[in-house]
Amino acid sequence: MRSFSESYRKAGVDITAGYEGVKLMSAHVKRTMIPGVVSDIGGFGGLFAPDLSGMQEPVLVSGTDGVGTKLRIAQLLDKHDTVGIDCVAMCVNDIICCGAKPLFFLDYIAIGKNVPEKVADIVAGVAEGCVQAGCALIGGETAEHPGMMGAEDYDLAGFSVGIVDKPKIIDQNTMRPGDVVLALPSSGIHSNGYSLVRQVFNVEHANLNLHCEDLGQTLGEALLTPTRIYVKPVLRCMEEATVKGVSHITGGGFFENIPRCLPEGLAAKIDKAAIKTPPIFAMLQSMGSIPERDMFNTFNMGVGMTVIVSPDDADKAMAALGDAYVIGEIVESDERVILC
Repeated sequence: MRSFSESYRKAGVDITAGYEGVKLMSAHVKRTMIPGVVSDIGGFGGLFAPDLSGMQEPVLVSGTDGVGTKLRIAQLLDKHDTVGIDCVAMCVNDIICCGAKPLFFLDYIAIGKNVPEKVADIVAGVAEGCVQAGCALIGGETAEHPGMMGAEDYDLAGFSVGIVDKPKIIDQNTMRPGDVVLALPSSGIHSNGYSLVRQVFNVEHANLNLHCEDLGQTLGEALLTPTRIYVKPVLRCMEEATVKGVSHITGGGFFENIPRCLPEGLAAKIDKAAIKTPPIFAMLQSMGSIPERDMFNTFNMGVGMTVIVSPDDADKAMAALGDAYVIGEIVESDERVILC
């Protein structure tokens, strides 16, 4: 007997739409299958058997996050196939900061009305993010919330688990004055500060499809550009150099995130002139009359991740990372972050 409830449908929840969504997303999920996946989607739990060979003391590392109000841009543009990349990025970019390799990911979609094609688009982005991170999408949940959310509204969050051998966990206590701060470029605003972004650009009433010459694309395209995923280059870097600290530059910008990888008594002295900042940030600062310190305390300013190595390892690290460059050094100070 097929599962169907007319009473539940009249209350606003169509469980058959959920089944159709699972069918449509299956092809995307299959793209993420890696060795270790034991179960297919649809069960009560996602099963994964990690390969522990060669590890002295395996440690599991977990991270969870959502996309935040960047989702409003996707809803206004009716484009939903990239925000899943943001969701994965916000989790896996965090767990790589201690040197962990992401193993698997689960997502959670709360939606006003379950439109199978829309849900499949969202999951397509999640799957793409997992492919970029080298992890598997082994499960998730879609919950229809009629009467609590508008029919077009949804929220997206995720959870990732990674693994690292305990002796290889990045040890910030090896950091010394004179060590080099490397920047990995961001793809744009990523997925933080969008409450301020939406206010500055008045997105509810702006023409997001208008081409901006300064940006070389439409405002909507710039704001919806997905967060860059740094897992693979950072793992390569750890093979080639001794990494002493990694920071994912998310909400709170430089001032909140860089100190999270610094020992007490040390600070990152950052050369502002060295930072390659995309034009979207200058537009934000100008239109919003935002003080410079607030910009660096809210946004990534073009630096999605920082990696700290000794001067002797800097060239090897940059070669492994691909497009990293030097933006500063570690100094003795209690200020934690010094912009100069």
